[in-house]
Amino acid sequence: MSFPEQQQAPPGVQSQMTPPPDCGETSYRGTGRLEGKRTVITGGDSGIGRAVAIAFAREGADVLIAYLNEHEDAQDVQQYVQEAGRTCVLMAGDLSDPAHCRAVVDRAVEGFGGIDVLVSNAAYQMTHQSLDEISDEEWDYTFKLNVGAYFYLVKAALPHMGAGGSIIGSSSVNSDMPNPTLAPYAATKAAIANFSASLAELLGNKGIRVNSVAPGPIWTPLIPSTMPPERVKSFGENVPLARAGQPVELAPIYVLLASDEASYVTGARVAVTGGRPIL
Repeated sequence: MSFPEQQQAPPGVQSQMTPPPDCGETSYRGTGRLEGKRTVITGGDSGIGRAVAIAFAREGADVLIAYLNEHEDAQDVQQYVQEAGRTCVLMAGDLSDPAHCRAVVDRAVEGFGGIDVLVSNAAYQMTHQSLDEISDEEWDYTFKLNVGAYFYLVKAALPHMGAGGSIIGSSSVNSDMPNPTLAPYAATKAAIANFSASLAELLGNKGIRVNSVAPGPIWTPLIPSTMPPERVKSFGENVPLARAGQPVELAPIYVLLASDEASYVTGARVAVTGGRPIL
């Protein structure tokens, strides 16, 4: 499947994509697997985070969605969550700021009374053909958002999580098969996978599970906002399934890892890559 050539300014807006990503709006059916869970999802306005928020709500969870400034997309997700009969709190702001990460956790605790599931999913990437194109500021921001926010959120959330809690980091197939044009992003995704594994060992005695998910090429706003139009057109064609994945195809994995059904799953990295292996 090829996509029309298209370009957006970062971080990208889901409603302006052609075709729009499938985040399960009309297809995902819940069965109560997360009933009563209090959840925080970063980057929940669009793409994978949006699909996870919709699935979590339809599985019975209340959701706080942290996002940058894509208010229309976030409000759209909020409506889907509320239609599922669950509470949805929206919180805009820059997650590269440690103080904002702490504020996100404080808002979730204020609204829900605690946190059962934390999904650190928000990320920044940009395509570059040479190292000279990557500014010091972009390198620092990519790490502060992709890795730093994960650390700050987990550190702030832990006092409000109990046994049975679940933490999920969004890694990538780039974590160990890096695309050289996405060097800063790929490095952060390797860090997320590694940090998740460390956390799993650190927190096991508290009964808190930590896992990461490694998506392959998924059709999200990151793609038209960070890649040249000619690459957007053929995005995802180089994996064995010969197509990009849709965000809804990730949602069941996040649901499983958040649920009590995965009570013995921790320290795992789950590949959802269209057939491209991870090590």
